[in-house]
Formats: sequence, structure tokens, C-alpha cells
Amino acid sequence: PKCKTPLKWYHNIPVLSYFILRGKCAFCGEKISIRYLAVEIITGALLLINYRIFSINFDFFYYSLFVCLLIIVIFVDLKHMIIPDEISIGGIIAGFVMSFFSSNIRWEQSLIGILIGGGILYAIILIYYLFTKKEGMGGGDVKLLGMIGAFLGYKSIFFVIFSASLIGTVIAVPFMIIKRKSKNFAIPFGPFLSIGALIYLYFGDEIIRLFFNNFH
Repeated sequence: PKCKTPLKWYHNIPVLSYFILRGKCAFCGEKISIRYLAVEIITGALLLINYRIFSINFDFFYYSLFVCLLIIVIFVDLKHMIIPDEISIGGIIAGFVMSFFSSNIRWEQSLIGILIGGGILYAIILIYYLFTKKEGMGGGDVKLLGMIGAFLGYKSIFFVIFSASLIGTVIAVPFMIIKRKSKNFAIPFGPFLSIGALIYLYFGDEIIRLFFNNFH
């Protein structure tokens, strides 16, 4: 980003290049953000988990695409407070089209997931605005939840919203106390929705089964 010098291929080997270059640009010595390393490690780890779950088949590529989109959302929304339409809307289209070929989700579940996911969050935003005359979550969160519904189906929506709200509260409240921010301090919700979607993808069935077993 500083010297604009095109990188060599061996400067872009995931994880390894960061340590070989000692976290600095090979040309100008500018420090490379740790964010790059984090993205590479997290992506590699989650794709490995996908391989262990699905082996190499269509669903491996289906959910690996989904995971990569969520990782982009997490880091872009944290840094820029925005979720690009190319990711959310593109993800909705990809998730729905690919659901026709998935063995884990039917296209009807994907379509209903899109409608319920986007519709519920839009309704929450609208109700919040009617009572407070202030914007809460942005439209990017609505489209993101629609994308999550496209890949995971309608059954995931309430789980994702609940877990995202819970995680967001646990993180946001101590942060505002430590930083002495006001209650109106804006915190992006996209990363929490993405984390909730990842939890559902890998542990959702077990958590739901455990919950109902304990309350029945």
C-alpha cells in the first residue's frame, strides 16, 4: 500500500511469507498489518475443518465459499463499517443457485432463508426506527442475513440472530465501559452475524439438540 511495488509470487505464500518477510514489505520495509496473517490463518483453519466434515465434494466447495465470504465480511465491516453489496448480494445469488446441487440444503429452504433472513432483520430495523427515529443496523446487515439464509436455510435464522446478539452484547458492553463510549457508540453487527453463522454451520445441530434435551 505504501510503495505500490508489485509483489513477487513468493511474497504471497499464505502465512509463510509473512514470517519470512518478518511482517514487513520486501521493498520499502513498511510494516504489514497483522490482519493479513489473521485472515490467512483463519481461512486455512476453517477450510481444513470443512474438509474434515465434507471431504472433497460439492458441499465442501459450497460451504468453503460461504466461509470465505463471511471472513471478508468480518474484517471489512470491522475496518470500514460497511458490507459490500458484491459480497452480500453476490452471496445471496451464489448460495441460492448452488443450493440446487447441494446435498445438505434444498433450494426451497435456501429461498425461504433469504426471504425470512432479510425480512426479519428489516422488520427489526423498521420497528427500532419507528420508536427511536434513529437508524440502528444498516441495510448491509439485512442483505448479509439474507445471504446467510441462502446458504444455511431458514432454520438457521433465529439461531444466528440470537447468538449474534448475545456475542455482540458480551463484547460491546465491556468495550464501551473500558473505552468510556456512550450507549450510542456504533459497533458493526456484521461480524457478530458472521460468527453466529459459523457457529451454526459447525455446531448448530448439536447446540439445538442439547438445548431441547435439557428442556424436555
